[in-house]
Amino acid sequence: MKMTALDRVLLLGTVLLSAYQIVVGIDNLSTVPIIAYTIAFGVLLVAGLLLIILGFDVLDSPVVVIVSTIIPLALSLGLIWEHLASYRTPYLIFTIIGFAAVILTRLLPMQNKLPTITIAIVHGISGMIIFLLPIMLSVQGVTKPAFSFVSIGGALIGIEGLLLSFFKTGKPILSRDMNLRIFPGLLLLTTLFFVAGFKLG
Repeated sequence: MKMTALDRVLLLGTVLLSAYQIVVGIDNLSTVPIIAYTIAFGVLLVAGLLLIILGFDVLDSPVVVIVSTIIPLALSLGLIWEHLASYRTPYLIFTIIGFAAVILTRLLPMQNKLPTITIAIVHGISGMIIFLLPIMLSVQGVTKPAFSFVSIGGALIGIEGLLLSFFKTGKPILSRDMNLRIFPGLLLLTTLFFVAGFKLG
């Protein structure tokens, strides 16, 4: 499917928002959250640029599943480290093991369901943290209500990650054309909600 001018405009919006978040949006945090958020939005920025330059063909790369896992893992790690101090070490261990498992199940030829199960577990846990934790913090008054926008971004990136992951495993939830048609807009909306949540919350 050929990328349209509108697709490139939407992707450029993602790139600019990600760049803004890296440069301006993560000040005054401790080292680990800054690193985690910088990685997450850095991956979004680079992914947007590659899509603009190379088109949708870049999504056919086997690296896509691995890259699509970095964003929710890094974001959820940053949230845990910033707001749930007692879970820092266990979740850091989960992040490392989960990412390593995704890489191994992608690079090693496997004919069973382990790659799909691994992706579902890693995306599921990290996605639920990004979705639930900001809402809980907002309701408890720990953050401003607008921080719950991060939860909306979490829901969208969870959908996005699963669509891409199942597409790459050969068991797509949606057709290729439908995936590609909604991808640029979904990526922009995801980034917009993340940036708004971190900025206003």
